Amino acid sequence: MRVVTVEQMRAADAAAVARVGDVTLMRAAGASLARAIALASPRARTLVAFAGSGNNGGDAFAAFADVPATVRRIVYAMADAHRSPGRIDAETRARASGVVVRPFPTTTIAARAALCGADLALDALLGVGARGEPRAEMHAIIDTLAENARRVLAVDVPSGVDATTGGSATHCVRAAWTATLGAPKLGLLVESARAYVGALLVCDIGISEDVARVAGDAYAVLSDDEFAELLPARDEQSDKRRSGAPLVVAGSPQFPGAAVLCARAAARAGAGYVTVATESDSAATLRTHLVEEVVVAYDARDVAGSIEALLDLTNRSNAVAIGPGLGLSDATGEIVRGFLEKLERPFVADASALFHLSKHLELLRGKRCVLTPHAGEFARLSGAGTVAPGTRIERLRAFTSRTGIVTLLKGNTTLVDDGVTMHLNITGTSALATAGTGDVLCGMIVTLLAR
Repeated sequence: MRVVTVEQMRAADAAAVARVGDVTLMRAAGASLARAIALASPRARTLVAFAGSGNNGGDAFAAFADVPATVRRIVYAMADAHRSPGRIDAETRARASGVVVRPFPTTTIAARAALCGADLALDALLGVGARGEPRAEMHAIIDTLAENARRVLAVDVPSGVDATTGGSATHCVRAAWTATLGAPKLGLLVESARAYVGALLVCDIGISEDVARVAGDAYAVLSDDEFAELLPARDEQSDKRRSGAPLVVAGSPQFPGAAVLCARAAARAGAGYVTVATESDSAATLRTHLVEEVVVAYDARDVAGSIEALLDLTNRSNAVAIGPGLGLSDATGEIVRGFLEKLERPFVADASALFHLSKHLELLRGKRCVLTPHAGEFARLSGAGTVAPGTRIERLRAFTSRTGIVTLLKGNTTLVDDGVTMHLNITGTSALATAGTGDVLCGMIVTLLAR
């Protein structure tokens, strides 16, 4: 699914308005938002909306116009002296359907009274173009909505969230759901916006062709269904090597567990034959934990011999994972770099391998490889220091443009960039913030490369 910047969304909206008209577009938005309301609160008896000026506030009227008249609907609207044709139409339809319109509350007492008894509240104060702190007259209702996040649905973007950078204002709505119109906005998928967006619902308003035309392939996010379609399926006649035969170069006497986790993950991800190459002093430990994976030892004291041994193993493997638990010794660094310089198979480099490659990225130019750094490792790899909040996207794009290396930057939102399309992965939970999950990820990726 394409992800758009604010500028791209404006261009898509303008193209759609030129094509079908403002009224038609807002009616489509209202119908889609009404479906989102039904999903968020299927048994709602009372709905309230807080509408700002402009078309973002108009979307609240359009949505309530399409909600069944059996539901009590109240819009608290800010004054708007320059209403668009779409908003005028939405307000007219809403009033005709029984929607009650009341003055906008500007004090905390009035805001809490407006929200009292509502099953769901719509935040339609600010649109995707808003930046910086909301106006003072909005603070009371924004803060009150933030206190009642479990029953708030934000229209397009939670008020106070910057849809460009993902930054958040001091006064910022925290929503349980955000119904974003047309396409996901880039800022909604990254920190710190993720903490305010809640469940992200993408509302189809009939402008997918306009979005595709202006957005291109710069940013994307995979839905569950799209991801499932990308996973390779085993042929019924497949044997164990054709099902994926990765080589995992991992583990050391100090960190044998990383190799175990990586190898098991490779097998669980669908590999038919996993080979683990590890230092001779850690091989016995790995063999006590790995049953179906084959463990092969190399002598890390013999750099040239280790490189040749690893290259020989690749004749029977079709992808390589290297790095988990290898250690940081100079000899290990020589083995990693010497092996990868001559390697012709696709590979994923993680953990210790990233340390040994950080000042030798020229070895990877033209290679079929994936790097999987966390923020600290990326700071070293990129040579540009600590990644400041709000700069992850631009820092990663600059790195992949310069090096040509596919890179997965781990984080609350994981970014995967091949220099053409950056995929944003918003799945997972904070439960993954534990030792070993990166090793598991590395094992999964090498199996996908092998298959």
